[in-house]
Amino acid sequence: MKRTLSFLLCAALLPAAALAENKPAHWSYEGATGPQNWARLEQDFSTCKLGHNQSPIDIRKTSKAKLPALEFAYSPSPLKILDNGHTIQVNYAAGSSVTIDGKRYDLLQFHFHKPSEEKINGRSYPMVAHLVHKNAEGKLAVVAVLFQKGAENPLVQTLWDALPKEKGEAQEIAGVNIDIGKLLPATQGYYNFAGSLTTPPCSEEVNWFVLKTPVDMSDAQLKRFAHVYKHNARPVQPLNGRTVQESL
Repeated sequence: MKRTLSFLLCAALLPAAALAENKPAHWSYEGATGPQNWARLEQDFSTCKLGHNQSPIDIRKTSKAKLPALEFAYSPSPLKILDNGHTIQVNYAAGSSVTIDGKRYDLLQFHFHKPSEEKINGRSYPMVAHLVHKNAEGKLAVVAVLFQKGAENPLVQTLWDALPKEKGEAQEIAGVNIDIGKLLPATQGYYNFAGSLTTPPCSEEVNWFVLKTPVDMSDAQLKRFAHVYKHNARPVQPLNGRTVQESL
């Protein structure tokens, strides 16, 4: 917020040429502003190159362990959806959470990547949803739900029916509620590892939980998203000695 206010103050005082120099760097998934160059676009993005616990990863060798269950406590939320210029995102109403080993993380939003950013033994899935949570200490926990091609997904269809026509601010869809709990697979075993945000500034200390069981999405639904974002996935990053735990 402080950064935004500073930029607005500068906008009132500086000529157009100076504004162009101070405008936050644009990033994308290809070309000169693609993942290989993120760290060069802005000083705050340096972790994208210098970090040692970057995401996503290719999950291959795992250590099986008796890990705590993910205790989801999701409630319905009014649909508030936006195209933020990089993906389709849904901002979730306060009150929904997941509890992990006694710690509560509140659900903030979820969004989509095509194909899945995470790979399992070298294989990527057609798409993934990242459910972003934060606890009282400000630590993030992201639950990844993988999609496989199959039956039409009712919750996804509700979202696609409300896709914004323009990029920008979130739009609340009158009279439409969604329940993110309906996106979860029936079995909720997972892979767990320390990672980062998969978009700039690539901040680390993110606790990742990749659900092992994929859920269905129809071919038509995949193509509908591809019409908006053909490819919006960061390449997998080096493991750098991290251990990936797998629930029994």
